[in-house]
Amino acid sequence: MKIEIWSDVACPWCYIGKRRFEAALAEFPHRDSVEVQWRSYQLDPTLPEHYDGTELEYLSTRKGMAPAQVSQMFEHVAEQAKGEGLNYRFDAVVVANSFTAHRLIHLAAAHGKQDAAKERLLSDHFEHGKDIGSREYLTALGLDLGIGAGELDELFTTDRYADDVRHDFEEGRALGISGVPFFVIDRKYGLSGAQPSAMFSQALTQAWQEKQPLVMAGAAAPGTETSAEACGPDGCAI
Repeated sequence: MKIEIWSDVACPWCYIGKRRFEAALAEFPHRDSVEVQWRSYQLDPTLPEHYDGTELEYLSTRKGMAPAQVSQMFEHVAEQAKGEGLNYRFDAVVVANSFTAHRLIHLAAAHGKQDAAKERLLSDHFEHGKDIGSREYLTALGLDLGIGAGELDELFTTDRYADDVRHDFEEGRALGISGVPFFVIDRKYGLSGAQPSAMFSQALTQAWQEKQPLVMAGAAAPGTETSAEACGPDGCAI
């Protein structure tokens, strides 16, 4: 079973959703048969590489939100994050364009480290005030993940994985995704937002049951026959 998660590194609900989904997956009996793929999404593609201002100033000026409303939102989101064991520090968030960070996630995926890259980027952005648009920071993160310096240098000197990131954007739009996090199970079920873990558990169970072949209830033991009558193409049993 494959689960694709459209998400932005700069989305606070995406980290909360990641934790809630992980809690549900950890309890799922068939978790070893589940493939998780992170897909790229940008809440604000027009954001400059670096924004000279705080997260509060960014949302209040570029998004037209009242500062008091933004502060109230920060408090609510931070409280929800705390319930998942996360320590959000909106006062320390560095506002930066996430496009290159998404490219790094694709590079990490080629090394089997996609989830680790996503986890570090979200934690460093919301909990530790790291600059997710900084070449220095992203290079250090890549090295921590075991990616070679040559490949990381290529990431900043070419447009490698840029088309892959844009393809994720396009697929998300084609699926009607207009907000993140958004979870897609086997391209059949969609869950929008940081749902409670119980909702993720329910979706996983339902998708798994519908994916599996029918199991006969009360099947006879090998070498025996059942006495239940039935009708077939040649008529009915007498």
